Amino acid sequence: MGTRILLVPGFWLGAWAWDEVAEELRGRGHDVCALTLPGLDPEDESRFDVTLEQQARAIVEAIDPAEKAVLVAHSGAAVPVYLATDLVPERIGHAIYVDSAPIPNGFVLRDDLGSAREFELPSWAELEAEGNSLTGLDDIALARFREKAVSQPARIAGSPLRMSDSTARLDVPTTVVCTSIAAELVRQLSTSGEAPIFSELPRVAADLMDLPTGHWPMWSEPKRLAEVIHSVA
Repeated sequence: MGTRILLVPGFWLGAWAWDEVAEELRGRGHDVCALTLPGLDPEDESRFDVTLEQQARAIVEAIDPAEKAVLVAHSGAAVPVYLATDLVPERIGHAIYVDSAPIPNGFVLRDDLGSAREFELPSWAELEAEGNSLTGLDDIALARFREKAVSQPARIAGSPLRMSDSTARLDVPTTVVCTSIAAELVRQLSTSGEAPIFSELPRVAADLMDLPTGHWPMWSEPKRLAEVIHSVA
């Protein structure tokens, strides 16, 4: 039997974002579950009231207590995924962060949302200006992204991560897949103080792997990303 792998999408995305990667991993014999996090279901009338802890609990509930799972977090999903490793470190066999990283305690991904209720998918130019590379995405992929994207609850995007005092999460084996920023640069930024978002990496002793492409490798390089996840799992 293959490894239980949970694929967690980032901002604006649901389980659908992982379709190609999930298919590749299932073809390799893994037990794969792609999640739509609470707050990202457009049919949920209370989705703007969802908290980061509720998202993390949803991830935990997708793990059989009798087995360990590999968690794969893309982009903004790093926050609830890292919180899940804090809640149940004993049930996480490996954590993989795709163009993201374990987030330091107290960090806020978006501190510029003010009193907004939701954070809509920005224009392509705005995304790239903020460092979210669209490399590898053709017009079809971009059109699908725009059509299926769900606004991100501001309560999620703008809330600080609150971890427990336990350090058990630091022992969870961790891999960071560097797609739009080279691994060597991420390594430098993790200790230089220039990018606080990477400051947790030395604490978790993460392995860094390069997969050169854009910020959404599940669409630009699904087979290669699946191969990386498979090799780790």
